[in-house]
Amino acid sequence: MYAVVDVETTGTKTSWHDRIVEIAVVRVDEYGHVRDEWCTVVNPDRDLGPQEIHGITAAEARRAPSFAELAGQIVERLAGHAIVAHNLHFDAGFLTAEFGKLGYQVPIAAGRGLCTMQLAAHFLPTAARSLQACRTAAGLPAHRAHSALHDARAAAELLMHYLRESASPPPWAPLVHEARRVAWPDLPVTGVAPVTRRRPEDREPHFLTRLVDRLPRLRDPRADSYLELLDHALLDRHISVSEADQLVDTADRLGLARADVELLHRQYLTSLAAIAFEDLIVTADERRDLDSVAGLLGLTGADVEVALTVAREAPGPTRTSWRLNPGDTVVFTGSMNPSREIWEADAARHGLNTGDNVTKKTRLLVAADPDSMSGKAKKARQYGVPIVHPSAYKAMLKSLVPAV
Repeated sequence: MYAVVDVETTGTKTSWHDRIVEIAVVRVDEYGHVRDEWCTVVNPDRDLGPQEIHGITAAEARRAPSFAELAGQIVERLAGHAIVAHNLHFDAGFLTAEFGKLGYQVPIAAGRGLCTMQLAAHFLPTAARSLQACRTAAGLPAHRAHSALHDARAAAELLMHYLRESASPPPWAPLVHEARRVAWPDLPVTGVAPVTRRRPEDREPHFLTRLVDRLPRLRDPRADSYLELLDHALLDRHISVSEADQLVDTADRLGLARADVELLHRQYLTSLAAIAFEDLIVTADERRDLDSVAGLLGLTGADVEVALTVAREAPGPTRTSWRLNPGDTVVFTGSMNPSREIWEADAARHGLNTGDNVTKKTRLLVAADPDSMSGKAKKARQYGVPIVHPSAYKAMLKSLVPAV
């Protein structure tokens, strides 16, 4: 009877190309009892905007289905139901825009559904506009805001409160009857599976587990392209989901078995150990860094000890350490805190150039989320430009080599 909807978005304006990044639909009966619920993260194919608000990472979004892939499932859940949302104008506007991008018109105009925020003027006249304020005025407990599923559930409970307080049938009964008859576009329902948010304790499986054990193995894999990619991935001492995908794809393309990649990882760790041992002293910070890299590469503290032993006993040429130099061009992307203008001014003080777009001459892309799907991030991956988190970039500034 009712389909309670909530969306999380990259911003507040469809006219600024903002997109849906999560959608939930909770269907309830005439009494407000939940019949079923459905929720998925949506890949917006762009930067995710204020991630500090909606809390969705690019790692989650980049592996989620697009709205186009979900459109049929969404229609299937909304058709024949009265659409309900808290601030229906906002949710209806984004749904209309998303379907419009696919060339379809859908009957989700604000006047054709129920808005629990507007209904509060009648049922909760002293309440403020927010969903939480309305729930508090209705005697309902606090809920987890800025999660599509939790917000949809919360709005559904608020609708149940209104149904209990209203006459039977409720004054909006004609709207419910009309919703049963209104036509929706006939869209194919794909079998794409919804992608829900990860719990904080859930971790991405190590990318080594995705490599196959090929036979025969390469005895001496000369995988410079893999090691160069590894250099870029480890600049910020973090391997993003995007970087892990690239490493797996590169290993597959080169025909590297898992054993080959593990050998390359040990060689890489030995090179880092040799760099740390160049002054004949491995500091506590350098040891922590080696342990951190070992963990990212699927190695252990014992492997670090072996790498340090090799570095002590057989000093020799090592891989050149990547670093920023004055005159290098850096580009920033994503919702930055402080503002991007402040980051760019600080870069200029350190002798760096800043760019509005990524080109082949760009030295580094600093991304609020290294898994970003922004246009700049896509260009950076295309050109092999390293992508790092702002915290790693700040650490690089400390070791910036002064101009000679």
